[in-house]
Amino acid sequence: MLPTDRSEQTMKYLSLLAQQFPNQQAAFTEIINLQAILNLPKGTEHFMSDLHGEYEAFMHILNNCSGVVREHVDIIFEGELDGPAKDDLCTLIYYPREKIQLMREARQDSPTWYKTMLGQLITVARKLSSRYTRSKVRRAIPHDYAYIIDELLHTHPDENNYRVRYHERIIDSILETDSTEDFICSLAELIKRLAVDHIHLVGDIFDRGGGAAKIMDRLERCHAQRLDVQWGNHDILWMGAAAGEPACIVTVLRNNLRYGNYEILENDYGISLRALVAFADRTYRDGESISPLIKAINVLLFKLEGAIIRRHPEFDMEDRLLLDKIDLDAGTVEIDGRAWPLVTSDFPTVDPADPYALSDEEREIVDKLVSEFTGSDHLQRHMGMLYSHGSMYLVRNGNLLFHGCVPMNEDGTFSAMNCMGTWRSGRDYMDFCDSIARRAWRDRDRDSLDWLWYLWIGFKSPASGRLVKTFERAYIADKSTWREPMDPYFTLTEETGPCNTVLREFGIYPEGGHIINGHTPVKTLAGEQPVRADGKLLVIDGGFCTAYHPATGIAGYTLISSSRGMRIKAHEAFRSVEDAILRNVDIQSETTSFEPHDQRIMVSDTDTGDEIRAQISDLRQLLDAYRCGLIPEAGRSE
Repeated sequence: MLPTDRSEQTMKYLSLLAQQFPNQQAAFTEIINLQAILNLPKGTEHFMSDLHGEYEAFMHILNNCSGVVREHVDIIFEGELDGPAKDDLCTLIYYPREKIQLMREARQDSPTWYKTMLGQLITVARKLSSRYTRSKVRRAIPHDYAYIIDELLHTHPDENNYRVRYHERIIDSILETDSTEDFICSLAELIKRLAVDHIHLVGDIFDRGGGAAKIMDRLERCHAQRLDVQWGNHDILWMGAAAGEPACIVTVLRNNLRYGNYEILENDYGISLRALVAFADRTYRDGESISPLIKAINVLLFKLEGAIIRRHPEFDMEDRLLLDKIDLDAGTVEIDGRAWPLVTSDFPTVDPADPYALSDEEREIVDKLVSEFTGSDHLQRHMGMLYSHGSMYLVRNGNLLFHGCVPMNEDGTFSAMNCMGTWRSGRDYMDFCDSIARRAWRDRDRDSLDWLWYLWIGFKSPASGRLVKTFERAYIADKSTWREPMDPYFTLTEETGPCNTVLREFGIYPEGGHIINGHTPVKTLAGEQPVRADGKLLVIDGGFCTAYHPATGIAGYTLISSSRGMRIKAHEAFRSVEDAILRNVDIQSETTSFEPHDQRIMVSDTDTGDEIRAQISDLRQLLDAYRCGLIPEAGRSE
């Protein structure tokens, strides 16, 4: 049978495929392998959002896989281990080096303890590995002990138990050569990799907490195929800052100084604030509710933002131009025809004749900050990773992932935005936002950098979707001016109809499809729930950030999608790594299962299954081309 498509392009493609599978035997073997993969259970997906620099809480959720590790330990050792023994094993998986050090200090790290723990870890790893192909498991095994672990995972008793004794001897040798600690760490890492097949971060890794750089360092060690990020507005802010956009840079400084996170700027990214601090101290008055440093940053920010707004009338943000509405003699600012008292009248660098112009000193400070941010290798590497692993949205396995919203009108239609001369809405607008963000990183031209700032803060930005009142919150004590209207999307999608509209826009059948968002903390204390619109919308920003806990009542939601269905995890606040190690204190989580499946979801039911079937189709065409002599075979076995 000849290939159905014998075009020049198809034959070129098949010739390239033949380089990987040079004869019929190689193509046959791969088809058999791919067919087998289709019949394995779907891998577990782990969804997190709005980490906001909370490194320790993130690491614990990552280590315990939102409770998935404990679930497997409970099933595997049901009736065999009691609760405290399971706790010990789980803590060893989460924090292997720290747990071993604790046992060593307590003089409880006997050979018997090590051998017992090794046996239990191998049992867990063997059980989890049964859901994957052997080649995939091999890729997941940490490199240092890959051969030994691969051997131990495939113990099968033979007639004379030679294989079992061989593996027992491997364990004894590990104990004798003082490599036990490293080996246990490798097994623990493998278990965590096998427990969760893929990690989705639905935005906002940065700001508020001080550990975002450490989170990024940890994510760098994730295999590229196991991780994706949907950019949040705070991520985009840092992306803009790293690309050299001045308003984004000053906003990053303002956010982190307000939350006391000097370390991420100076220690993690090597960004010096000395020149800015010295300028603020000699220019602004001390002794008011706003420090000289924050005063200096505020004025820089509103000048820089004003310049962007005036360059881009299509952003429709003229109401945010407020420096020119200040009456310094009266100590007020006019907003919507009303004069509001200011908490300070200290604006020494604001020229009433041209309030948005930077002074010479301010320009020098801004130029130095741009050089600091664009010259930080650590920061540039982290932002490069956000671009390589990230996007504005992702469609995967019937789920639509994005951080904030798809801008909508009150009537449920998609809101249009003037995108550099072309009006766009819905998915088309989201695609433009993704493209312009990448152009800003690649070309760093003025227009695309301005757009990065808009994506951080604009009302019609899909990453923001609210009217941000930075000026009012900074300078006006009356909180009635602080209210920030939200895009209609956030109320409309409480109902199934608008959710179905959004899903269809992105090519997802509403039946069985889900929108997965972060961005807006779920206020559990006020009765809000993460599962909305009859399960169409899942909002998983439950408040990782410590500052949100009084409002949310919990410390974060995460989502697990496995071969058995989907479940939301509501987590209590993480105490400390010390508590987790010393007292085996895990994060307590409440699980809400929805849309459970009586039959397991297999790889064949997923997007990966579609990709595999396409690969099989290509290989079948290659086989036909070999059989018909259209492509010569190489290295054929006789």
